[in-house]
Amino acid sequence: QTQLVESGGGLVQPGGSLRLSCAASGFSLGYYDISWLRQAPGKERERVSCISSSGGSTFYADSVKGRFTISRDNAKKTVYLQMNSLKPEDTAVYYCNAKYRSWDYWGQGTQVTVSS
Repeated sequence: QTQLVESGGGLVQPGGSLRLSCAASGFSLGYYDISWLRQAPGKERERVSCISSSGGSTFYADSVKGRFTISRDNAKKTVYLQMNSLKPEDTAVYYCNAKYRSWDYWGQGTQVTVSS
């Protein structure tokens, strides 16, 4: 079965950290560029970070630059998003997206809540 599965979300206090994982099954993740996106209630979906198939190129939204780090382990077919210094405004459902040519896969999302 071809799918992406996110994990690692949860409730964390402001200033805390979480590491999200995006695990692929049924396809070769190494060909795909991966993005993490998030959507908060009442807001549009926002692209948070991207990483190229080789891992040699990354992108971060200004809102997370310096706090989030994207990485990938193609052998484990997993992409990670390390989130540090979390803020209440980081609260959202986080999705991973894999794209390669016409192939486009989405995960089901994982909830991240930053609150004291």
